[in-house]
Amino acid sequence: MIPRYSRPEMTTIWEPENKFRIWFEIEAHACDAQAELGVIPKEAAAVVWAKGQKPYTPERIARIDEIEMEVKHDVIAFLTELAEHVGDEARFVHQGMTSSDVLDTCLSVQMSQAADLLLADLDRLLAALKKRAEETKYMVCIGRSHGIHAEPVTMGLKFARFYAEMLRNKKRLQLAREEIATCAISGAVGTFANVDPQVEEHVAEKMGLTPEPISTQVIPRDRHANYFATLGIIASSVENVATEIRHLQRTEVREAQEYFAPGQKGSSAMPHKRNPILTENLTGLARIVRSAVTPALENVALWHERDISHSSVERMIGPDATITLDFALNRLAGTIEKLVVYPQNMLDHLNNFGGIHDAQRVLLYLTQNNVSREEAYRIVQRNAMRVWKSYGIDPDNPDSPAELDAVEKEAQSHANRFFFFMSKDEGLTQILPVEKLTALLEEDSISYHTKNIDRIFKRIFMH
Repeated sequence: MIPRYSRPEMTTIWEPENKFRIWFEIEAHACDAQAELGVIPKEAAAVVWAKGQKPYTPERIARIDEIEMEVKHDVIAFLTELAEHVGDEARFVHQGMTSSDVLDTCLSVQMSQAADLLLADLDRLLAALKKRAEETKYMVCIGRSHGIHAEPVTMGLKFARFYAEMLRNKKRLQLAREEIATCAISGAVGTFANVDPQVEEHVAEKMGLTPEPISTQVIPRDRHANYFATLGIIASSVENVATEIRHLQRTEVREAQEYFAPGQKGSSAMPHKRNPILTENLTGLARIVRSAVTPALENVALWHERDISHSSVERMIGPDATITLDFALNRLAGTIEKLVVYPQNMLDHLNNFGGIHDAQRVLLYLTQNNVSREEAYRIVQRNAMRVWKSYGIDPDNPDSPAELDAVEKEAQSHANRFFFFMSKDEGLTQILPVEKLTALLEEDSISYHTKNIDRIFKRIFMH
């Protein structure tokens, strides 16, 4: 990945220094196990550790690259360079092993390390979402379905549902990490013909892995597919949060906004702009992470006991997907931590259409008082449509101002136009007297919609 979207904590995992260090540890631990089994001299295993355990400096890495240019094989180049330090005892290194034993076990370590960082990232994001959920628990705003005003919710519920989603993602990633953390030191085609299974068990223990129950010459790639699919799901959740913020930041909505720092510029052409650049960026980064999922799925089907069609794919998607998601999770956490919310705008929008968000309450009341659902729906809808018309929204005359009757004009002076129209509807007031309608839609009608928020929060934050 390019430095712009990379954090050093994650990129370090995929640097040659870390990779070759892991390769060396795999080989050296295997030598220890071989020595305990009497396959190689114990003195040889000690020499491997003593002479080979040196930092993989740029000079060492350059030497490995130089050798690979000649031999055209990365593991052989590594072993050749190692032998230059170890000396004669190097002949005991890699006993009975095949290249994939080193490559796949190393990849398992790297993917586990990456998962640990991503889990820490999720913890930061979860903490930010929980804090903002508690701060805005009762901050009322209009809920939207299909982008259209529905019924009241709170900003706290938005944060809470994203928290619940990310908590599920954390559990998914924990399982994916557990599944990917396997070690294969089983030799050519995975039969252990040339290396004792105890070597694999020893290396696995030392590297923080578990032995692969059955490998071919490679670790089964369904494990890797599950890992990258999990990263893809997390990326989609990142986009889910980012999209909500982008919608809320639109000028005509402006219920929330990314923090805009002093001196920050929004547009090279238009000085007034405050664009949702962080969340737009997150939407794009999510696409990059998800792009790794299909290749990872296609890597599952390999020829017979192995081929290397998966190798080139994983050399790219391993670093790219984890580095990108690491950056995205931290960017999203920072966005949530500093997100600016506008409660007055939320209330203004809630009240923009004269109380029609209470339409379902009246509908349900009527059905509970001997009115058929069909008739109740007709009564409530015709009054709700008059509210829309009183605001000049007339679907029958979209090209000209709505022609209002006297009642519709009078309604314009009332804050709760929905109540006003219903109180004038003789068909309704014969069933539901005005005094009962008044009692139903009391001044504090918002509490009707928010009465179960505590119960929802307990479900989410009780763990």
